[in-house]
Formats: sequence, C-alpha cells, structure tokens
Amino acid sequence: MLVRTRLLIAPAVAAGLLACAIPASADSGRVLTDDIALTAGPDGTLQARESVTFDGSVLRRSFINRKRMDDRHDRRFEIGDVRGGSVGDEGDRTIVTITGGGPGRHTARLSYTVKGAITPLPGHQELNWTAAGGWEVPAKQTRVTVESGAAVQNLNCFAGDLNSMVGCTQFFTNHTHVQAEFRQQTLQPGEYVTIVIGYPPGTTTAKPLLDQRHTLATAFTVNGVTGGALVGLLALLLGGVALLYFTWGRDARIVSKKAAEGDHAPVDDAGFAPPDGVRPGQIGTLIDEQADVVDVTATIIDLAVRGYLLIEELPRAAYGRLDWQLRRLDRPAGEILPYERVLYDALFDGRDTVRLSELGGTFAGRLSAVRGALYEDVVRQGWFTRRPDSERTRWTTTGTVLAGAGAVGTIALALYTNLALIGLAVIIAGAALAVGGRYMPAKTTRGATVLAHTLGFRAHLYRGSAPDAPPEDRVALFSRYLPYAVVFDSVSRWAETVADVGAGDGERADNLYWYEGPAEWDLSNFAESMRSFTLATSGAISASRQLRSLS
Repeated sequence: MLVRTRLLIAPAVAAGLLACAIPASADSGRVLTDDIALTAGPDGTLQARESVTFDGSVLRRSFINRKRMDDRHDRRFEIGDVRGGSVGDEGDRTIVTITGGGPGRHTARLSYTVKGAITPLPGHQELNWTAAGGWEVPAKQTRVTVESGAAVQNLNCFAGDLNSMVGCTQFFTNHTHVQAEFRQQTLQPGEYVTIVIGYPPGTTTAKPLLDQRHTLATAFTVNGVTGGALVGLLALLLGGVALLYFTWGRDARIVSKKAAEGDHAPVDDAGFAPPDGVRPGQIGTLIDEQADVVDVTATIIDLAVRGYLLIEELPRAAYGRLDWQLRRLDRPAGEILPYERVLYDALFDGRDTVRLSELGGTFAGRLSAVRGALYEDVVRQGWFTRRPDSERTRWTTTGTVLAGAGAVGTIALALYTNLALIGLAVIIAGAALAVGGRYMPAKTTRGATVLAHTLGFRAHLYRGSAPDAPPEDRVALFSRYLPYAVVFDSVSRWAETVADVGAGDGERADNLYWYEGPAEWDLSNFAESMRSFTLATSGAISASRQLRSLS
C-alpha cells in the first residue's frame, strides 16, 4: 500500500485572508466532512457521488469547468446530470448551491458526471481533476476515492489554489492498486484538492475537451478555410501576373513580331527619322505611358524649333541670374496640335513675351491641363484605348480600397474569430493590385508599332551619329531632332552635335534661328545653355509640385 502523510499547519492570519477569497453567505457555516466517490467509466466519464455534512442553511461549491492549457488552448470540463443541488454558471466555473433547510447541521448528497478529466499521454493515461474543494466556507475533512477497474501506475495530489504545488495530507492505493484515495485536512474557502492518477494505456477511450484560445496568434491560424483563402490569393496573384502579361507585356510582343504590319515599321540602320508626324511630347508619353514634366519641356523646345516661339537667353549681368525669355512669333496655327495649343496659351496667357523665371510657382496649376491634353491626344492617335492615367488610377484606387477593406476586415476577424488570415490575404491582394496598377495601361497595335519606330530612332540619337543632309539644311535638321533628345535624356550629347554642325567651315554661328544668346555668345556655348535651359524649364513649370507623383 502506498501511503503519504503531511501535517498541514495554517496560520490564523493566512486562514483569515483565504476566507476572504470567496465571500461567505450570512447563514453559511463550515463543511465538516466531504466524501467524494469517483468511478471512471470506459469512455472516461467520471460518475461522482458526494456526501457533504455542513453547518448552515445554504452552501455553495464552485466547480472548475475551464483551465488554461497553453497559449493556444483551454481545457474544458463538462459538469452534467447534477442532482441534489441547483446549478448556475459563472464563466469558467459551474456553481452548485445546496440548501440545508434551516440553521444547524445538515447532510446533503450530490451526484454528477464529469467529462474531459482523462487525457491519453505517451505510455499511459492521466486523470487530472480538481475533485474537491471550491467551497465558500472552510472544509474540515475531505476525502476522495477513485475507481476505474484498472491498476494505478502512479498518483499525486495537491491542495491549495489552482496552481498549488503543495501536496495534500494523504494519498495512497488499496492493496489491489485499483482504488486510489486522497485525504485533506482543512481547506480554506476557495481552495481545491487536485488529484492526478496514471493508468495503463487503453484504460478508457477518453480524449481531452479542448477549446482554442482566441489570441493574436490563433487569430491567424491556418486551417481549411484560411488555407483555401491563401490558395485563392495565389490564384489571384498568378491571374494578375497573367493579366499584366496580356496587357503590358503585349506591347513587347507586338513590337518584336507585328510591328511591320502597322502604320509605322521600325527603322533600320539606314533610316534616321522619328515616326511621321509624331511630336516629342507624344513620344515621351508613349514610351513610359506618363505625361511627364520632361515631355512638356521638350514640347516647348519643339514649338521653338518649328517657329512658334523664340527662346532668348538673357545676359546674366543684366538680370543677376541666368534666365530666358520666350517670345511669341506670328505663325499660322494649322499644324499645332490641341495639347500644344493648350501649352502655348498657358505660357503666354495673352502676352507677347514671358521670362522663364516668371513661370515659377504660377504655371504648375495649368500643367495638369497640359498633361490631360497629352493623355487625350495619345488616345485620339489610337495608341491607347483609354487614357493611361485614368487606367492607372482606376486599378490603383481599386487596389487601395481593397487593401483598406482587408485591413478593417483583418482587425474585425482578429478580434472575434480565428480567420484573420483571410483578411490578410485580401490586404496582400489589394496591395499587389495597387502596385500593379501602374503597369495596366496597354498600347494598341498601332501604338506598339509607333513605339517600335521610336525605339529605333532613339538608338540613332544615343549614338549621336549625324545623318547625311545638305550643309544648308543640317542645322535645321539637327535642331528638329533636339526636342526628341530631351525626351530620350540625351540632350547634352545631341546639343553638342548641333553646336558642331553649326560651326560650318570652322566659324561658329552666333545664334540659331530659334535660340538666341546674349552678346559674346556663340554655338560653342549651346550645349551648356541647353542643359541649363531644360533643367530651369522643368523646375519653373512644376515649381509647386512634381508631375510624376500625380501620374
């Protein structure tokens, strides 16, 4: 026979403090004896018979029906078929109230069942249960016996609060080792006797009753529903890649395979010209699908080259800084495109001349109208079916709204469910759509073939090679290509080419027909002047905001 005895001495002060843990009823006294007999059935259900002798008219006992197991799970115990008392529920506890019928000593008999107390573990099964205690008054003598029909392998017992590691007064088995007995002298109000018994594997078919704890970690649990959502997200992202391929990627396929079928075949090594009738601003918008500041700057230079305005570099000594004056020229407006007209009117605004420095901080408000007219123009040319900026905005806005809805949904799902991963999937999908929106504008076949010609022309400009032309036409020809060089970010190299051509037979011209410098200026200064002019113009027309951020 296994026997363990412990003398329990509780100081009066401690007893008084513990007595405050569960308030006693005014007509409650104490538990004199509490005898509990537990029988474990084949399914692991405990059948309990309890005899309680107590002083007082009303007595309440608190059964533990939920305990924390780990960060993700709570262990649940089901108290059922209660007879001999009334049952109430207080969260993690089941309250059984016994009525004695009046003052004095009474004996009450309870019966109930307990499910979830036995757990299969490696090599054995374990019964772990707060079998006694939980009274709101002190209990003098407590005894618990447990039978299961199987031999007890090991046992233990703890008395005190739920997390106590203090052993109870006695625990042992009978001579056949099939009955375990636990005894406890004096339990303070709110204290329990927790019994632990090990049985051979297969003693019962019981399994623990587990409830998943709702925490931040469990909110993002991967299960069938959330896993399916992730698979759906993967399909969405792959579908988005395919969509981008058939829209944005379509341009490259048309350029490489179908360009010759369009209106503008790509140039070859023998050719050196932009696509017929295509302006620099249009080309800039076509290449990167954005109407940038540089496209507007190139258009200003192109208007000067074509004779609509004159660019005059002002003497630094007279104005205190490097500045330019734009002068309106009389020229028929038949060849000016709508977006060029919008820009032309915005520059002069009824004036014949305007200094570039005067545009700083005032022109940016009109720049959006110029850009809008450029977007309308590339659609009118048949290069895009819809405005590229509107297409980007539509997809980006949709993605942003979707990501925002996903964020709200993720918070709600994380607070109340374990399906927050679904909301996270929506956020990722929305973010991917918002980022991918910039690639959604797609060129038509006509736009792609124009682009093919443009790329060939750009290659010639990058090389800085000079086309054959009569000497009298060379300055005009090279000036014509300069605005395209601005779009292609090769203005420095090409401006030097223009200056070299203007040297003629060794004597440099003082001015170009569309660009005039101050006294003592000649074409040897043109490359540096043009670099400064493009930078100053881009800064002046966008002084209050950058257009690229609005695309």
